[in-house]
Amino acid sequence: MEYKSKVISGFRDLDVYQRSYRVMKITMDEVVKKLPIEEKYNLSSQCRRACQAVPRLIAEGYAKRHQVRGFHKYIDDAMAESNEMMVSIEQVKDLYPEYVDIIICKRLILTYEVISKQLYRLAQSWNNVSGIPASSPKS
Repeated sequence: MEYKSKVISGFRDLDVYQRSYRVMKITMDEVVKKLPIEEKYNLSSQCRRACQAVPRLIAEGYAKRHQVRGFHKYIDDAMAESNEMMVSIEQVKDLYPEYVDIIICKRLILTYEVISKQLYRLAQSWNNVSGIPASSPKS
């Protein structure tokens, strides 16, 4: 399979940004909005914050791409939020199976796993330019 390189003119061109934004919307609609009211300030709030943070941190990291350490900080933080979402959705799936679609939860977990791996590879590819090692994947 031949890989076609595409020009990246902004953070919206990054596949990992696009994927994280799509999964954020699905997470909000299919998980957060369906949780019971008693989770409004706990698991629901955590999921809302973390799923929205991933694309935001990617955008901020892209803005800092000329500052190697700044770039890595934001990408590492985005990876941490993505990993947090894997755990949060696992918890939702196990604690509230009557409120959410288990199959959707499993797909979301797999998607966040892909996002974490993409972020790790993005940080590694930046090392080719900067010489600063990326942190290892946290999944």
